[in-house]
Amino acid sequence: MQRSAGGRMKRPTLEAVAARAGVSRATVSRVVNGQMTVTPQIRDAVMRAVDELGYVPNSAARSLVTQRTDSIALVVSEPSTRVFSDDPMFSTVIRAASLELEASDKQVVLMLAGSPESHSRIERYIASGHVDGVMLISMHGADPLPAAIARMGVPTVSYGRPAVPVPLPYVDNDNIGGAEKAVRHLLERGRRRIATIAGPQDMIGGQDRLTGYRNALRDSDRRSIVAIGDFTRESGAIAMRQLLEDDPGLDAVFIGNDLMAIGALQSLRLSGRRVPDDVAVVGFDDIEAARYTEPPLTTVRHPIIEQANAMVRLLLGLFQGGPADPVILPTELVVRESA
Repeated sequence: MQRSAGGRMKRPTLEAVAARAGVSRATVSRVVNGQMTVTPQIRDAVMRAVDELGYVPNSAARSLVTQRTDSIALVVSEPSTRVFSDDPMFSTVIRAASLELEASDKQVVLMLAGSPESHSRIERYIASGHVDGVMLISMHGADPLPAAIARMGVPTVSYGRPAVPVPLPYVDNDNIGGAEKAVRHLLERGRRRIATIAGPQDMIGGQDRLTGYRNALRDSDRRSIVAIGDFTRESGAIAMRQLLEDDPGLDAVFIGNDLMAIGALQSLRLSGRRVPDDVAVVGFDDIEAARYTEPPLTTVRHPIIEQANAMVRLLLGLFQGGPADPVILPTELVVRESA
């Protein structure tokens, strides 16, 4: 860099790069903005000049030319206390999506939509053109954001099928099929009174896993025994106590996620029930902690990282005019000592 009269370092300009490379300013602009209408020899000459002068493109000016910000909003519709809690789903999805986007030279803007005020702020931010696309995580049925963003026409992908009918592409896992596998596993082991602790019913994951539980019981002579949690450890403990009070003879429980299952295991232990001798337990997600519960938790493996990566690929494809078809990933039953 050159020094100005006041002694400060001056940023190299496009004109300086053009002079060093022996080309026009417009040619330098095309090269640094990634356009492919320049011969390899001229591109190499421009990039050598960029390296020699230490030229750094002006991102604001480049955005005016390319109509791109290279920024993606990762919108999580939960309060910060939930996102930064002991639930590893959020950190896993955010980390995986961020790494996949950074590999494509995209900047991630994390936005938490946990209040009506934050919803309004996020809508204004997206509508103002600050991001090229949006990824939505943890959508609830009453959430107005999916419909609002769909109306803006900004490329958007949802992590999980939206709980309300909006025209947004999404990536999900086979929640229904995974729950059916879990309950059939319990049926095959001769369990007679199989309960479930379902997730929140304003979320597709909670709804679909409850549907899978009911589907698996439909052709048997077992009746549905249902309690509802909110995907937190505490709600699983409370729901398990409720189930034991309502039906002390139950001998198995399928639980809508592993965190609730960990809470349920604690309640079973405190009640004097042995797992799996008295009550067999199956969770859903296969988080790392599932291997270290007492006993280790049988669960349905939900490919969280693969789902986050597929969400990024679907969004990047939309920028190129690619298909907006939903992507459904398979699940797998992981058998451990709890069932």
